[in-house]
Amino acid sequence: MRRILVLRGGALGDFIVTLPALALLRQRWPDAQIELAGNATAAQLARVRGLLDGVHSQHEARWAALYGPDDLPAAFAAWLAEFDLVVNYWPDPDRTLARHFPRRTGQTFLSASALPAQSPAAAHYCEPLRALGLATRDSFFRLAPLAAESISTPPTLADTLVVHPGSGSPRKNWPIARWQALLACLPAPVAIVLGEAEMETWSDATVGQQATTWRNLPLETLVARFAACRLFIGHDSGISHLAAAAGAKCVLLFGPTDPACWAPPTPEVEVLHSTAGLMALTRETVQQAVTRAIADRR
Repeated sequence: MRRILVLRGGALGDFIVTLPALALLRQRWPDAQIELAGNATAAQLARVRGLLDGVHSQHEARWAALYGPDDLPAAFAAWLAEFDLVVNYWPDPDRTLARHFPRRTGQTFLSASALPAQSPAAAHYCEPLRALGLATRDSFFRLAPLAAESISTPPTLADTLVVHPGSGSPRKNWPIARWQALLACLPAPVAIVLGEAEMETWSDATVGQQATTWRNLPLETLVARFAACRLFIGHDSGISHLAAAAGAKCVLLFGPTDPACWAPPTPEVEVLHSTAGLMALTRETVQQAVTRAIADRR
């Protein structure tokens, strides 16, 4: 294989669970030009670590032609034909996209559902690669911090508990009042990760005086800080997947989603899950798990 294109949409967590599949491709074809169309910000995590050579945003208008009834524009069709392998994880329930491939004799087209059909999720995205003779038992990819970020990481992070109280969906979030009650009980120092999704609900007044805030930090900065921190506490979120991939010991709160599928498959992650929903997880239950995790870290 000389050139490979992977189509993978979604947010940060969706990309991170695809890393084992990208690693399989790179291990098999170390000299191939591997490109990905998807979450361009998240994909930089793979590009700087050598898993990808090129990144294209999933928001570029040209991709819409793959779902249209007409033939592809000539220049776009010619570009797609340059790839020896196309792996699709974009939604394609009626195979509208699939009908455009292969573009030429000798091109291989593989596709899998955008939503996982097996657990853990990373195994689902590795599954279509079996057709190429690629298989792995490892459904987890470790993101080692970049050297420059590690050098700039404060040494005090070794004592810091990091909390991310948000996610991409409000239904996956523990109530703010319970987070506040937990924060009041956590041993200092504590840092709270806040992104765009949390800005409106987590003001300085909401956080209070017991924690510092990390607002909209670059992903690579978070990787380095997660790798160095004492413990990470969060939900089923992309940031939690990032923390686990960085090697942080984690306590993760799961409600409506299945942890067998979506929890990072590493022993460093303890999942608190209630089939009755997140409201069934008390502050005491979470605090006990945090205390155990801190003790295990020593």
